[in-house]
Amino acid sequence: NEWIEKIQERLRHLSQPQAVVLALWSFGIVISQSCGQTRVSSQIAGLIGASEDSVRQRLREWCWDKKDKAGQKRTDFAVDESFAALLKWVLSLWPEEETRLVLAMDATTLKESFAVLAISLVYRGCAIPIAWKIMRANQKKAWKEEWLALFSKLEAVIPSSWLVIVLADRGLYADWLFARICKNGWHPFLRINQGGKYRLEEGSEFRWLSQVLPAPGRTWSGKVVCFKNRPLPATLLASWSEVYQEPWLILTDLSPDLAEAGWYSMRAWIECGFKHTKRAGWQWQKTRMTDPERASRLWLALAVATLWAVTVGGEVDASFPVSSLENLPVTHIARRSCKNRPHFRRISCFRRGLISILSALLSNHPLPFPTFHPVPWPSLE
Repeated sequence: NEWIEKIQERLRHLSQPQAVVLALWSFGIVISQSCGQTRVSSQIAGLIGASEDSVRQRLREWCWDKKDKAGQKRTDFAVDESFAALLKWVLSLWPEEETRLVLAMDATTLKESFAVLAISLVYRGCAIPIAWKIMRANQKKAWKEEWLALFSKLEAVIPSSWLVIVLADRGLYADWLFARICKNGWHPFLRINQGGKYRLEEGSEFRWLSQVLPAPGRTWSGKVVCFKNRPLPATLLASWSEVYQEPWLILTDLSPDLAEAGWYSMRAWIECGFKHTKRAGWQWQKTRMTDPERASRLWLALAVATLWAVTVGGEVDASFPVSSLENLPVTHIARRSCKNRPHFRRISCFRRGLISILSALLSNHPLPFPTFHPVPWPSLE
């Protein structure tokens, strides 16, 4: 009942029956660590005292179109109407003093069945799906209209005074995408290829982007006009870490003194999110669904389950003491042995969230519903 009330409170556009089944779906996904209908229905049936067949049918029909359901009062619901509600849910749990948010966009596939376009909130090494479009795989398209539709569903949700950056890898760069992100009041943080040309804002000579940084271990930033054929005034951030074979070249509308190339490292967290959706979490790779619309409704349950797990795990992660190495003498063995070793989590916030939720259930404790605890954005310094 607690979780059902939470879903009804946060996703008020859903009817009561829709919210109840979404609560069953998402709760079952968390406790079974799977999105398989049979596995989830068997877990839920024991909890609510119903037969597995009846629960399974309710879960199945929740994913179906209206025309596929039995009965006279069956209804459809548009999944994309939940995107703004999911983002508002995140904002309601965000600390008042923190007015920065990081979104990432990327595409993933599931075998030869589906291609998924996703915009996710990235947080503490994880990603929470906020908006998505699922299509049949192996369709050669630019997906421009699909991406534009996703951003339009999230427009005007985040306060205009907030700093919101949108991260994307170089395969997704397009001038229309840069413009659409800016239209939302957000700031593009888009990696680009080295094959184009740029000129300094006050200059006239176009140079190859591959010449911005001649060697690893260097950074550069400045206002430029990028691309000769379709010029775009923007800020170019360049960084070449010695651990990479080539540099990061990032375009943004933020001024050079406000933006840091190191923020781009958070883009990799959306890939962790895809892993949590599949083999490292909800096992979506085992789905037998073939219809994109049904899969999109299932993704709403996955997104809600992920939001819960990551929020809970993030609070646990935030409770761990920070490193005290800086307080030790320079010659201390602990400082010498940890030199140049990056900080890493032994267990992801996603997994810690699952552990905490299951522990609360086994101990008969109240279910955890914490808030977000953002971490400082990464820097290259």
